[in-house]
This record gives sequence, C-alpha cells and structure tokens, in this order.
Amino acid sequence: MKLIHALIPAMLLATPLAAQGLEGRTLSAELGLGASYKPTYPGSDQMETAPWFIWRNVSLSRGDGSAGDAQGFSVSPSFNYIGKRNEKDDKDLAGLPEVDRAYEIGARFSYTTGPVTGYAVVRKGFKGHKGVVGKLGATYRTDINDRLSLWSGVGVNMGSDDYVDTYFGVTPEAAASSGYRAYNPGGGVTSVSASLAARYAISDVTALVGELEYGRLVGDAADSPLTQDKNQPVVRLGITRRFSFGF
Repeated sequence: MKLIHALIPAMLLATPLAAQGLEGRTLSAELGLGASYKPTYPGSDQMETAPWFIWRNVSLSRGDGSAGDAQGFSVSPSFNYIGKRNEKDDKDLAGLPEVDRAYEIGARFSYTTGPVTGYAVVRKGFKGHKGVVGKLGATYRTDINDRLSLWSGVGVNMGSDDYVDTYFGVTPEAAASSGYRAYNPGGGVTSVSASLAARYAISDVTALVGELEYGRLVGDAADSPLTQDKNQPVVRLGITRRFSFGF
C-alpha cells in the first residue's frame, strides 16, 4: 500500500503542472452511459445489471482542433462509483450491515509508446468506503480500421485496509447476526484482471463502446468468508459522445 499512498502527493501536484501551457488548446473527453453486467457485490457468485457511467479518452488538442500527440506521459482525472450493498441484492448478505454507495475520485497517470500504454490509477473513496484504491496495468491498442479499435489489457487492483475491510471484512457483531465467521482482512492486492475493450466510431463525436473483463480475487479478498466466487467477470456496453472545452 506504500505505492498507493506515495501516488497521492503526485496526484495533488498534477493539477498545477497540467494547467501550464493550456492556452490555445482544447480539453476533450468522451462521456456516456451504458449498462454493466457484473457480480451483485465484490465476491458474489450472482450477477446483476447496473448503470455504467462512462468517462474516457481525456486528451488535449491544438487550437485548430487537430489531435495532439498521444505519446508520452499524461495525467487525467479518474472517477468510480460503487453501488449500495444490502441483503436485498443477494441472499448471501443476510444479517450483514448495509454498505452505502461509494464515490471514488483520483487521477490516472499514463505513459504511451506506440500502441502500448502503461498506467497507474489512484483514487480516494467517500461515503460507502473511505479507503484508497489503486490499479497498475498496461494495454495494447489494435486499429482494425478507421472506425473500430481494440484494446487488450492486464491489471492489478489494490486497496487500503479500510477499503478491503468494508467489502470483505466481517465484524464480531456481523458474525453473530449473519452466521459468517469474524474476519479482519488487511490491505494489499485484491485482484488481477485481463480485459478486452472495443470502440466503434458512429461519427466524429459519437461511438459505441464495450468491455469484457475477467477478474480474479486474490489475497485477503479471496480468503474472505463473504467471497462466494473468486472469479469476477464483467461485461459493459454503452454509447459515448465527445465533448470539448477550449482554453
């Protein structure tokens, strides 16, 4: 977890550094909405359909609107939303306290060379959990044609003690009411994943996007009595539109 906490000062410094030299440029991002078919809670063996809020491909372009150089180092905002967890979602949660919805805010640090991108993500949680989460990963881009692009990737997800305890821990009180054994997990690597993402451009500003991700819980998250299945697949499908903001 030292890596996640070491990235926080860098995230705070990124804002003033990124603000330099923006005059005459355009900040653009793809925003959209879709559906996600995923486990009902982290570690569940049941699946549900939930909204997918899309924020992707944040970039800077020159004043004439042409694409900027995507190579090299870049910093962009990173957001995530985790839905509420309660026993109405899954019978395996009976007797456990409700976990409120959580919002995560942070930054993504990327380095791209050719079709390969390596990245590190760090986010701070609010409301449902107050921990810190992070991800290290890499993707490889393949352009099938002018409209269709694919990204294959691998990643390692991490969480602080507070995050892991919120979603995989069982207090003595919860153990008494639920029948699960008490469990006090520690922070660290929570899962590894492999993914395939696709983007099909309908027009210059609108695109269909989809993702297939296979995640595997590891460490204390995998050993939790709440974990019914270590395999955590996710399927997402949505539509995005590119928005641009001039400086």
